[in-house]
Amino acid sequence: MSTEFNELLSASATDKSQIWIIGTREQVLHTINEFYVKRIANDRVKFTPIIPAPFEGKYMSVLVR
Repeated sequence: MSTEFNELLSASATDKSQIWIIGTREQVLHTINEFYVKRIANDRVKFTPIIPAPFEGKYMSVLVR
């Protein structure tokens, strides 16, 4: 990335990383369960509720770490 683009990003040191999961409802639920079993997320509460994504027939959830 160019320095000019990096300057436009508004990221601070307190921002948390996010993992976005987008797919069918079953895929999203399976991935959430897989992340929990593999201990990528230590609690299912760290995921947002599954909501419709802006893509037709897709759903999403976000893991905030």
